Amino acid sequence: MNVLQTLKERGFIEQTTHDQELEDLLSGEQVSCYIGFDPTASSLHVGSLVPIMSLAHMQRAGHRPIALVGGGTGLVGDPSGKTEMRKLLTLEDVNNNAEGIRAQLARFIDFDKGAVQENNANWLVGLKYIEFLRDFGRHFSVNRMIKAESYRMRLESEEGLSFIEFNYMLLQAYDFLHLFNEYGCQLQMGGSDQWGNIVAGIDLIRRAKGGSAYGITFPLITTSAGIKMGKTHKGAVWLDPERTSPYEYFQFWVNTHDDDVPRFLALFTFLPMEQINKVKDLDGAELNLAKTILAFEATTLAHGRDQAVGALEAAYNMFGAREIPADLLADSSIPREGAAKAEDSVPTTVMEQARLQEGVPAFELFDEIGLCASRGAARRLLGQGGGYVNNERIDSFDYKISLVDMKDNEIILRAGKKNYHRLVLSEK
Repeated sequence: MNVLQTLKERGFIEQTTHDQELEDLLSGEQVSCYIGFDPTASSLHVGSLVPIMSLAHMQRAGHRPIALVGGGTGLVGDPSGKTEMRKLLTLEDVNNNAEGIRAQLARFIDFDKGAVQENNANWLVGLKYIEFLRDFGRHFSVNRMIKAESYRMRLESEEGLSFIEFNYMLLQAYDFLHLFNEYGCQLQMGGSDQWGNIVAGIDLIRRAKGGSAYGITFPLITTSAGIKMGKTHKGAVWLDPERTSPYEYFQFWVNTHDDDVPRFLALFTFLPMEQINKVKDLDGAELNLAKTILAFEATTLAHGRDQAVGALEAAYNMFGAREIPADLLADSSIPREGAAKAEDSVPTTVMEQARLQEGVPAFELFDEIGLCASRGAARRLLGQGGGYVNNERIDSFDYKISLVDMKDNEIILRAGKKNYHRLVLSEK
């Protein structure tokens, strides 16, 4: 199957340029394609998975993915999708963040088998401004630029659009031209807010080199509840295991809304669509097993199989082991029988005995260990009966959790139905 058809079937595509020409291009020999990643943090998050997975599909289809870290454009700040100016980073910050991003991308695309990572700081930082304006700025129409959605939204905002941000479209278009020259890159992909920037790059390649280039944009992924993908009560779900543990990552996927399971299996796993389509007919316990497979596959991709098995075993320890039928999403490598106990995969906090001797108010502790986003949120949760200690409901938000609650040398706290945390005593 043409990779363009694969991406369409699995729900990746919102818009394309030159539809027929693009399909013909991707049906032929190897094509180089790129996606830019904003290096504003040392880790990507679940909201970045659609572009990451699209690069992985491109490589699996025999094409060459280029992951472009915006080391240069990150010094300017992309106005797309923002109502105010982004915080400007230093070059040192950007370079440090780029290293973390590469390690995470390597889980999905193989840099030893043709995938490329570039940093646009390598060619943007040393640009000579006057030469750049003369050689490339002349190809841009301000009238067309301000009609782009990313610029128009900022121009209508209270803060407005700064001149440094106004240059962003030129720089991203120049990135596309540079990759076209260096790698023969003819395809740029990105979020729907990047449409104007992508089209500008295509136009620059045509005007400056007489070449053909193409673009694909992805839809903004939201849950059935209308929430932006990757957001939880505790904030972003990170690919960095130090920020979001593999167990927490696993649980994020297990908590997928019923209506989202087939769609997320298509987007965030490589399981065959003929198997995924059968999930649409499931409900109840069978659908919950499909969520477990989704969580296992997604965690395997982000953190490796060993971490995924550990998270699965920890979930079985908390909720009970489940046997998964061999014919349910049969290509998944998930263990089909109940796994062994693996408590170490459950998020754990080590506390000094003296502190628990005195007791800690539940609302303070739920906030401190991350079961709630704030003390106020913890008060509300506990006041509504949503907090538990060792599976017993906590009756008061200021109930003091202490050594009295210790069972088998641990205390198990729970927020809602599925968010667990373990307390153990320090050996000191």
